[in-house]
Order: sequence, then structure tokens, then C-alpha cells
Amino acid sequence: MLQKTLLSTAVLCASSLAATAQAYECSNLNAWDSSTAYTNGMQVQDAGSAYNANWWTRGDVPAQHSAPYQQWTLLGVCGDASSSSSSSSSVSSSSLSSSSSSSVSSSSSSVPNGSCGSAQYVAGTTYRVGDLVDNVDSEYRCDVAGWCSSNAAWAYEPGVGAHWQDAWSLVQSCDDGSSSSSSTSSSSSSSSSSSSNPGGGYTGSFPDHALVGYWHNFQNPAGCPIPLSQIPDAWDVIDIAFADNDPASNGTVHFNLFDGSGSSCAGLDPAQFKQEMAAMQAQGKIFVLSLGGAEGTITLNTDTDEANFVSSLTGLINEWGFDGIDIDLESGSQLLHGTQIQARLPGAIRAIDTNVGGMALTMAPEHPYVQGGQTAYSGIWGAYLPIIDQTRDLLDLLHVQLYNNGGLQTPYSNQSYPAGSVDMMVASARMLIEGFQTAGNFYFEGLDPQQVSLGLPSGPASAGSGQATNQAIMDALDCITRGTQCGSIDAGGIYPDFSGVMTWSINWDIYDGYIFSGPIGDKVDNLP
Repeated sequence: MLQKTLLSTAVLCASSLAATAQAYECSNLNAWDSSTAYTNGMQVQDAGSAYNANWWTRGDVPAQHSAPYQQWTLLGVCGDASSSSSSSSSVSSSSLSSSSSSSVSSSSSSVPNGSCGSAQYVAGTTYRVGDLVDNVDSEYRCDVAGWCSSNAAWAYEPGVGAHWQDAWSLVQSCDDGSSSSSSTSSSSSSSSSSSSNPGGGYTGSFPDHALVGYWHNFQNPAGCPIPLSQIPDAWDVIDIAFADNDPASNGTVHFNLFDGSGSSCAGLDPAQFKQEMAAMQAQGKIFVLSLGGAEGTITLNTDTDEANFVSSLTGLINEWGFDGIDIDLESGSQLLHGTQIQARLPGAIRAIDTNVGGMALTMAPEHPYVQGGQTAYSGIWGAYLPIIDQTRDLLDLLHVQLYNNGGLQTPYSNQSYPAGSVDMMVASARMLIEGFQTAGNFYFEGLDPQQVSLGLPSGPASAGSGQATNQAIMDALDCITRGTQCGSIDAGGIYPDFSGVMTWSINWDIYDGYIFSGPIGDKVDNLP
């Protein structure tokens, strides 16, 4: 039933797009080519219409992939004789570069003046493709519904946000001044939202600084799974590891609480688990269900897989009371450039977020999947970057794993920074905050410091490599948030809003006598 509903919705959205499309000048646009990789902002013509790429895409026919949250946005029907159907001729990516970085003032010179009468933009309102809003003395048209509807005004407020042109198009300037700047109440709300959590879509209260830890739902050398009530108070965000999935599941995700079968450990009671989690949430703790891990997989190859994935995770969040999800896909997941997982996951995340009314979203990729994109941009290298980019308005925390993968190559040195060093931690955070050019045709724009944490092992046995001393972690945090205690590199600025630290794991930390959560928890609590 859900699959039919999703398909029906897609048909209706496509019909709506066609109905609202306006004539578009296509004489300077090349025909879409199935072998060319397109990135955010590139424009093509296909089947007589113009389209704008929303993110990295190759082989996805624009006319068939321009519904909300898909790879392309319909700009309009070509209004001249230059339009053509899809062509197999080669297209130069550089010739398709858009002017998405232009400012409102430069864009205003190419749009008409008129009398604006659309509703005033309000962050967090649900907007559809083609909807018109007034803001900062201009009128704008929604191009990507999910981004238009985001409550992250700092990013997507039309004419103002850092990435507004990814979501909106400028239609006209208001010659009568009928469109005012953001209203005081809206502005105040946006400012408040920005100061508390600029990037995420979570409707609850996310901590300014957070100590994040993974809780094992399985037995390992750290011991038996522990009741949630035994988790020390130092932890602010608890990632429940892990949800289960297998290729035969057709995308359905399961969460099976440890029952003690075949183990010397006692099983955990689902009712008690839910009660303890609710009690800790009432104290301000945030619980997210983690997908993946070292051996974890997800199945997202077809429309059916995607529908089942969205439906099952929506159900798990509602049934158990989780605040959201964590994406921890590693080598076993087959997340690679050009895969269906990479293409479908952002839209699936958005659908789940919509279903539950705004969820907490965290991600824990290994560093080759993120910063590694600066060195190479194929296979696993940088494979997380398009996913992060397409969900940055929903993302609460990105805590890249700085362990089990050796040193880190960065734009700041000809040599890699060794794992566990202050330089590696600072440089990794700097890349995520400043942004960086990948080895491919994609520039990763930086995140807000509050969306970034350090991902580290909790002790000597919790990871194969990459352990950092507590002093090194504290020095790195001081360097990032205060500009002191830096090594050979600084953070490129001082970021007192930097979130904090994530670790694998709570269970190992308890096993080791709280050697991580004690001192590092205190340090995080005392960040600026």
C-alpha cells in the first residue's frame, strides 16, 4: 500500500511540475548526456525542457528524475527552437557550470520588477515546487521542496541564506516594496534556531556541546549489553548499535533487542528498555538508532527497497521512541560512488524525517569516505560527501571516525597527519568547517561548527588503531574552540560552537573504568 502511495505521489508531483513549468531559454544549454557526471547547479536540456542538477548524478534521465528530492529540478519548458531531446553526444562538464554562486544583487539585474503579493517566507513552512514567496523585497519560486521547507533559515532563507540558490529561484524584484525583510518574529525564530542548532532538522532540544557514544546491543570482549539505566550521565547523545538489515529483506530494517540466546549474558527486556530510554530522554538525553557498523548493510536498489526502508525505519522510530537515526555505513555496506545506496539514501532520509515530524540525524563515516575525497573521488573515497551535502539542512552531527584507517591527507600539508595526533583532529575538523575541493568535479561546502564532532576510540582496546590520549583530545578541542594548544596547524579560525566528541564506545568506556567519559565528558561540558 505504501509503495502505491509513493508512486501515486510521484506521478502527481510530476504532473504538478509540468503544470507550473514556465518557458525557459535553452539556447545555451547542452543536451543531457547519459555518460556525463553532473554536479549541483549544472543545467541541461532534455526532452524539450530545462533542468538543474541538485547534486552529483550520472545516468539519471532528467525528465524521469525531477520529482521532489530527486536528482534534477525542472526549470521550465524550452521556449525556443534550440530545445532537443536527450542526446548521446559527449558534453563537457565545464561548459555546464552554473552561476549558482551569484548574489541576489547580481541576479536582480536579470529579473523584472513587479508588484509582489505572495505570502511572506517563514522558515519551516512546508513549500512545494513552484510555490512563490516574498522575502527581502523580492519574490522567489521554490525549486527543491525539501530545502525550501527546511527550518534552517541560515542556509535556505531565500535571498539571505548561505545556500538559498540551491532551493529557490529569484522571480522578480518588488518595485512597490511590498515584500519586506524577514518579519521580526520569523527573524527572531531563525536566529534562535541558528544559535541552538543551525544545521539540523531535529524538533527537540539538541545540546550546544555533546559527548556522543555508541551503546552495544550485542556481547563482545567489552562484556554483556548493559541496561540503559547504567549509562553514566556524562553521555548526551546515545547511538543504539545496531539496526539489522540483509539483502533478502527488500530494504526492510529491523531492530532486535539482545535476548541472550546462545550467550552467557542475560537478555534485555523491550518494555524496560523503552521505559529507561523515555526516562533518560526526559532528562535531555538523545537516542538515535544506528544503521551499519563494520559489518552492517542496507538494501536500497529499487523503488520497493526504498519504500520498505522508509516505512520500516519510520515504524521503528515510532514504536521504540527513538529521536532519530545515525548513518554508520562502512566497507560492508557497499556504499560507493554511483551506487543506488548513494543516490537513494538522501531522499529516504528526508522521507523518514517528514514522516516523524523532524528527527535527530547523525552520521559516523570513516574518514576515507569524507576527507578522503580530497585525495581521490571514486569507489569509497568521498562517497559520503554527496549524501552529507544533500541532507546538510537536516544533519545535526557529523562525527567522522578518525581511527582504523591510518593517517589523514589534507590540503594543508604534503604529508598525512598521523592518527591520534592533535594535528589530525584539528585538520579533519577544519576541512569539514571550511569545505574543500575534492579530486573530482565536486566542491564540498563547509558545515556549521555545531554540526561537527571528533570521532575517536574510547580506550586502548576499543579500536584496532587511532587511539588518542586524553591530553591530545583536550588540546585539539582547545585549538578548535579557543585557538590555543594547537600543534603545527590551527583550525583556520576559532569556533566556540564546535559540538564536541563522539566515541566508540560507551560499553568499552565502562569496561575500562570511565577513562574516556570522565575527563573528556568534563572537557566537553566546559567548552565555550
